[in-house]
Amino acid sequence: MSALGVLASVDPGPLFVLSLLPYLAFLRWAGASGRFPPLALRGFQFTLVFVAVTIGAAVVAEQRFGQQLADVDPLHGGAEAFLTVANLLVLWGFSRGEKEPSGPEP
Repeated sequence: MSALGVLASVDPGPLFVLSLLPYLAFLRWAGASGRFPPLALRGFQFTLVFVAVTIGAAVVAEQRFGQQLADVDPLHGGAEAFLTVANLLVLWGFSRGEKEPSGPEP
């Protein structure tokens, strides 16, 4: 079996769960640092809502339609809308510049 075949046989589920750990660490650091605009931080936190909605939509797509989420356009688009909202919150938060650095840059 080729290296690509071996990679294709790996179940990505555990890797997905493990990927949440560094993201949660990032959220904790970002909140504790006090250097992120509050709205941008909420956008990063809202990304977890997107993840939860996507998991739910994937389960519905599999159970109700017998297909992957990517193949059920209304569910897929609805889930992706949450990512769009999260990204817009991050963009708006940083573009508003709510948190200006105090003092001169080092």
